[in-house]
Amino acid sequence: MFRLDTDPTLLLESEERRQLREVLRELLKEACGPEEVRKQAAGPRGHDRLLWERLAGEIGVQALAVPEEFGGAGYTFAELAVALEETGRVLCPAPLLPTVVLAGHTLLRSGDRQACQRWLPGIADGSLTATVAGFPQPANVTAERGAGGWVLRGEADFVLDGEGADLILVAAEAPDGTRLFACEPDHETGTGTGTRAGTGPGVGSRTCERVARRVLDPTRRQALVRFRGAPAEPVGEAGQAAAIVSVVLDAGRVALAAEHVGGSAHALDAVLEYARRRTQFGRPIGSFQVVKHRLADLLVDLEGARSASAYATACLAGGRPELPVAASSAAVACSGAYRLATAEYVQLHGGIGFTWEHPAHLYVRRARADEALFGTADDHRLRLAGLLGLTGRTNGASRTD
Repeated sequence: MFRLDTDPTLLLESEERRQLREVLRELLKEACGPEEVRKQAAGPRGHDRLLWERLAGEIGVQALAVPEEFGGAGYTFAELAVALEETGRVLCPAPLLPTVVLAGHTLLRSGDRQACQRWLPGIADGSLTATVAGFPQPANVTAERGAGGWVLRGEADFVLDGEGADLILVAAEAPDGTRLFACEPDHETGTGTGTRAGTGPGVGSRTCERVARRVLDPTRRQALVRFRGAPAEPVGEAGQAAAIVSVVLDAGRVALAAEHVGGSAHALDAVLEYARRRTQFGRPIGSFQVVKHRLADLLVDLEGARSASAYATACLAGGRPELPVAASSAAVACSGAYRLATAEYVQLHGGIGFTWEHPAHLYVRRARADEALFGTADDHRLRLAGLLGLTGRTNGASRTD
């Protein structure tokens, strides 16, 4: 049984985090308005490269949770969670989740210092974007030794930022079991070709083909990645992959929870502002009891989600053993609050909330798409039942692991 306790001070926002939040909110207000988000999502990379560089250069967001020895700032996930909440608040399309959370944690958890020294500095300074493939379900990818080293064959579907990432960390089946491998697709020939650098005209072949998937949420791109003898390098030791993937997925769930708190807070603020201004029968619609009740319910759900997110963040930042319980609890609470918040965002705006021009639908799409990203709420309830000894499944197994 897990001890569900932690130092209460870890749940409070420090002065440094408050200042980080203010600086980020100001920058994102300027660079990620609804129209800017639409343009960034529709662009060739799916995000604004200039904004990505500003996040790294002016604020150091990508470096927050990276140790100093690998070019980072040496803070914890608690600081990164502030950035995730603020980017979630405006639906910033920048690939913080796949690059900093998933790929960054994979490298750190692998214990492979050579891999960390090679790729983490680029993640920290914003010059490298990365993602993972084969998380949570094993990808249909095998690794075999070729004449020049390891090569990957097979495919992984719905890879976050898979179309544009500079580095892909893949969980692949090797002769000695599932292992992690690093593959660097070549960008020189353009997205979708994947011809390995250095092969020369007429010599190489398409070793890593990437095809964008049409997904519900246009602000979080996903792709089908096909490996056809793509050169790769092992990361970590054999036998580590399952444990690393499990922890990284929990980190992803905690990150999503922070994003959902930010998105839910935006929806509540937008609805409150509209309810003050919009009048019916000579009075603001926010003065009607039925609207008050709905807004109160939304506030209660948001505060519960905020608490669950803060606790999960503290567990991840502090390396607490109850992280699996906290991560799944946050996933249930925060995804539920986000679903309610986005539904009210649309409905309480009346007819205008259903139009394509209104930003509410972008939040609805993000909320719905994220619900299944690392497991649905039902998946997490089953996982929690196993983790807490309420069923015979004590290893946390579900469709999410």
